[in-house]
Amino acid sequence: MSLWEYANPVKFISTTDKVLPWIWVLAAGCLATGLIWGFFFTPDDFRMGSTVKIIYIHVPSALMAINAWLMMLVASLIWIVRRHHVSALAARAAAPVGAVMTVIALVTGAFWGQPMWGTWWEWDPRLTSFLILFLFYLGYIALWEAIENDDTAADLTSILCLVGSVFAILSRYAVNFWNQGLHQGATFSLDREENISDVFWYPAVISMLGFALLFVALVFLRTQTEIRARRTRALLAREGQA
Repeated sequence: MSLWEYANPVKFISTTDKVLPWIWVLAAGCLATGLIWGFFFTPDDFRMGSTVKIIYIHVPSALMAINAWLMMLVASLIWIVRRHHVSALAARAAAPVGAVMTVIALVTGAFWGQPMWGTWWEWDPRLTSFLILFLFYLGYIALWEAIENDDTAADLTSILCLVGSVFAILSRYAVNFWNQGLHQGATFSLDREENISDVFWYPAVISMLGFALLFVALVFLRTQTEIRARRTRALLAREGQA
């Protein structure tokens, strides 16, 4: 079986219809487990107090905000190279979800930053690049809506996605690129000594898995909607020509 079979809209919809219920159940289970465990059954941090529990929402949403754009980048490249419409529509479907994740990350970051830094906002390298990433999300969505021809819109938004990927990478690695800035280093690291304590780590990982599954479910659902909307527009156009 070839992966490119799922570029067929009918095959994509039939397959995702089968797996979507399971993804929804797993996403709900992971989110409920991670958030309830994290917020109600973990202690306060000795430095951050109860504010540390924001990580169960902030870190997963920030991770998905970045990875959503990278997923859009891959889908856009597939469109440019292979001209598969499902990939272009999947990128379009992911954009609003990624934008919402970015807003959640920015808002929860502000709630964390106010007691820790004494300010709701700081022009920190990571925060600034994250804000610019959000603006790229808005621009991407607006560009799709502004162009009537779907193929032309897919071409132009794919180019915009390539440019915006720079800020997606900066959002992830800004702390490593610039030493200055208030934002802390990575919460999760392959270096065991830099990781947070296990008591926070386990529920946070489950929450991250829940956010990832939620993202997949939403993108599948929205991609199905985009495919059906494209079919409807094509049928209306044919009727108009008849």
